[in-house]
Amino acid sequence: MFITFEGGEGSGKTTLIKRLAEALIERGYDIVQTREPGGSRIAEKIREVLLDKNNTELKPHTEALLFAASRAQHLDEVIIPNWDKIILCDRYIDSSYAYQGYARDLGYDYISKINAYALRYMPDLTFYIDIDPSIGMGRVNSKRGHKIDRLDSETFNFHERVREGYLKMKELDQKRFIVVDGNRTIDEIYSEVMNIILERL
Repeated sequence: MFITFEGGEGSGKTTLIKRLAEALIERGYDIVQTREPGGSRIAEKIREVLLDKNNTELKPHTEALLFAASRAQHLDEVIIPNWDKIILCDRYIDSSYAYQGYARDLGYDYISKINAYALRYMPDLTFYIDIDPSIGMGRVNSKRGHKIDRLDSETFNFHERVREGYLKMKELDQKRFIVVDGNRTIDEIYSEVMNIILERL
């Protein structure tokens, strides 16, 4: 099963994935935990370029193409070779739709075209952790040791548009794309998500 996790900055999805992975391993499942952009050596190099806050001149189309390139490399090196396992991935193509397609105004069709290869390997389940951007960015800014990256540094309006973009994805694929209320405790969120995963398994 290929399961992806989406959310704006500070949504808590990374913590959630770690906890889910540990619990599923205890139940005897073979788990691969990975992330985008990144997940493999070359894809992580592309991640460095994308998130470097000094790269302020990076253009929206270039940004989208770099995400697609990182995704293609990640697919070939990590996702496809482990297709027989349970893959928990921190972000996937829905991030590109929300961030570049919607918030950057590049459009759904453009993102689909440059990610045609990735569309052949869609997740079985996608959990979107939905929180108000002001809460998420507040968490990011208050977290000690957190390195503020280029996307963290975007305007509040940008992060609001990212959220709008994610919520539109729910309208397109209601079976795969599950919206989870992120304004609750991590225990409550974990319980809901784990029950859905176990039911699907």
